[in-house]
Amino acid sequence: MKILSAAQTRALDQATIQDEGIMSLELMERAATAFTEWLLNRLSAGREVHIFCGPGNNGGDGLAAARLLHQAGQPVRVWLLPAARDSADFTANRHRLPPEVPCAELNTRSLPELPASAVVVDALFGTGLSRPLTDEAATVVQHINHSAASIVAVDMPSGLLTDAPQPAGSVVVRARYTVSFELPKLAFFLPQNAEFVGLWEVLPIGLDEGLIHNTPVDNHTIDLKLLTNRLPARQKFGHKGTYGHALLLAGSYGKVGAAVLAARACLHGGVGLLTLGVPTVGYDIVQTAVPEAMALPGIGQEHVTSLPDLAPYSAVGIGPGLGQHDDSHAALEKLLRTATVPLVLDADALNLLGANRALLDLLPPDAILTPHPREFERLTQPACHDYHRLELLRAFCHRHQCYVVLKGAHTCVGTPAGDLYFNTTGNAGMATGGSGDVLTGLLTALRAQKLSALDACLVGVYAHGRAGDLAAQQLGEMGLAAGDIVTHLGPALQKLVTPSGF
Repeated sequence: MKILSAAQTRALDQATIQDEGIMSLELMERAATAFTEWLLNRLSAGREVHIFCGPGNNGGDGLAAARLLHQAGQPVRVWLLPAARDSADFTANRHRLPPEVPCAELNTRSLPELPASAVVVDALFGTGLSRPLTDEAATVVQHINHSAASIVAVDMPSGLLTDAPQPAGSVVVRARYTVSFELPKLAFFLPQNAEFVGLWEVLPIGLDEGLIHNTPVDNHTIDLKLLTNRLPARQKFGHKGTYGHALLLAGSYGKVGAAVLAARACLHGGVGLLTLGVPTVGYDIVQTAVPEAMALPGIGQEHVTSLPDLAPYSAVGIGPGLGQHDDSHAALEKLLRTATVPLVLDADALNLLGANRALLDLLPPDAILTPHPREFERLTQPACHDYHRLELLRAFCHRHQCYVVLKGAHTCVGTPAGDLYFNTTGNAGMATGGSGDVLTGLLTALRAQKLSALDACLVGVYAHGRAGDLAAQQLGEMGLAAGDIVTHLGPALQKLVTPSGF
């Protein structure tokens, strides 16, 4: 799914109106109907709804929703923000509002009481805003935020910029839910906006799919449609040699568990053969914990100090629990200089790169790096804000012709072409030690099976999050551990396999 800018979204609305030969008021009615149905499915009968409407089309959405809620028998009150001029569709919906619906202009000297049992609908400004809220609008938003009512934003929390950094100290609605239309907004995927957006959902309103397809973007979401035909089905006469031989260089004294988790994930990711390059202190552990893998002795006593012959392997993953010793650094440098197969770098391999940035110039094309935000800062520089971090991500991937899996609530895959892909699976229960090791093992397995770097990243990130979701359904988020993600990788991947047949 594409992520459009605010300007592109407005252009798409207008193009749909022209292409279908409808009035803009009809498109607004679609949005209001979809929003009202969403709200009614979550409201208890008799719960009062307070709708705050601005003078533009977002306010028009709110007025239309008020009419539809009233027709459904839901108590509703409308509060209008004073303005010198209203949009034409706002005015039309103001005239359509039944006289029985209480509707009053806001007075900032005497703002309405908002009981904790009420639902507040924010339809003040939406995506049309390009500057921080001031004066009466800011006062109204602060009043809404100070209430104990449940706040639902229509399309966008008022005061939040759609695709630009938020000015310091700006006033923004703090929504519990945000309900948007057709396509998500970039702001929804960024950690700095979580306190404003809350939980979000996108509702279809029939915007022209052809127009969406032809709109150029460099931000996307990772969803099932995007993943179609990226993970081939297993061959009937395939054998272990068909599905690649992966090498994982991982583990050190006290951190052999990272190697075990990565190895188990690699195996559950479908690799045909797996060799574990672990130091001698981990040899007995991995032979017992991961009997399906081969353990490679002789590459170090308490940490990895040397490389084996790389000829047998179709992909190499390095980093989980590796440690940052000087001889591990030397082994990493040798790997970067000599490897001719796909690489996946995580954890201490990234820390070694960050501490010795000259090594970055040795990255072979299409290498996959899997940092969390702090590790990414070590590779680049501290980000001023989330949008700056995305700029750094694009520049880093382009310069080094690599793929970066920037981990987080909406893990973002950066590509050498400058495209960003935001994941839509996963949950807070996955914020636990070892989760990243599992992802490394899975990505290494997919690269060993000859998936392209892009396909491996997209499939791996989505399946990793989906496995976490399946685990959370059984165990709850608080009870989820990294090993539970491994257990559910098979079902998560099966959902993505390209079906055979006609």
